[in-house]
Amino acid sequence: MVTIREKIEEIERRSLSPFASLSSQSKGRQRPQKDDEIRTCFMRDRDRIIHSKTFRRLKHKTQVFFSPEGDHYRTRLTHTLEVAQISRTVAKALFLNEDLTEAIALGHDLGHTPFGHAGEMALSPVMVQETGRPFHHNEQSLRVVDFLEREGEGLNLTLEVRDGILHHTGDGAPITLEGKVVRICDRVAYINHDIDDALRAGILKPQDLPQKELKILGHEHGERINTLVRNLIFSSEGQSNIEMDPEVEASVNRMRDFLFETVYLDSYAKAEEKKLGKMLADLFYHFLTHPEELPPEYLPREGELAAVGVCDYIAGMTDRYALSVYNDLFLPKSWQIK
Repeated sequence: MVTIREKIEEIERRSLSPFASLSSQSKGRQRPQKDDEIRTCFMRDRDRIIHSKTFRRLKHKTQVFFSPEGDHYRTRLTHTLEVAQISRTVAKALFLNEDLTEAIALGHDLGHTPFGHAGEMALSPVMVQETGRPFHHNEQSLRVVDFLEREGEGLNLTLEVRDGILHHTGDGAPITLEGKVVRICDRVAYINHDIDDALRAGILKPQDLPQKELKILGHEHGERINTLVRNLIFSSEGQSNIEMDPEVEASVNRMRDFLFETVYLDSYAKAEEKKLGKMLADLFYHFLTHPEELPPEYLPREGELAAVGVCDYIAGMTDRYALSVYNDLFLPKSWQIK
């Protein structure tokens, strides 16, 4: 009897682009597992990610603005959902595998630290000092799905999803077009929603934005998203690669540089980063010298340095949990914030 999964796999073979990744041709999991009767392997990966504890914690992790006053600023979770939505639109239009695309998008930032990139910049130098390797959130995201979820068993995801998570940023390109879609759509999402949030916060005014880039990309948030998605689709249609038109891509890169100069690295919204960085460094060295206080699942594995488990614990914290732990460890009882 033909299963529902096999019917879905047959539909993929008949309807998807010749450049798409077919579920039936996945390179498999780290540990062999019996196929599901209903869901394809990529559908199962998506479900495992979205039901994970790490995914749920993203709602309390900073995207750009630490502890913003207002309910409408992006968090790491809403960023992830925006990336998934944009990526699925592109994948559907290009007849790529939507389930694989969504799984990669939902898992790409699982390894992000509390306090956004401030946390990453705080953990990286201490990890270099203790292990000789910097901290990178994409590598930590892969570590989450491989080792840390399910009390150390990991989610046992397919190679295609794991590769897309690892290569959504940094060196190296994803091996699938679906992974390449997420890599570009991550940038499309954060550039545009960070402009939106910076305007809402009053850090930028509309007239501050680079007018040349607005002329190319659009003056409104939705217009810019539409421009980039359409350009990405029409430039990649029928191709064995995912890319934008060179002029539009150059404009996106210039807009990203502008945001680094005015928002990410030099704004009052980032003024607390040094304090937050010191706080995470203090937590790191506290648990490094008091490993008995670590939850058991973060004790070092065989052959691993103790600093790796400490980093796992701190990187997995939400903003408010990191503040709570610091409060308990370092502030006198009479000073503690309740």
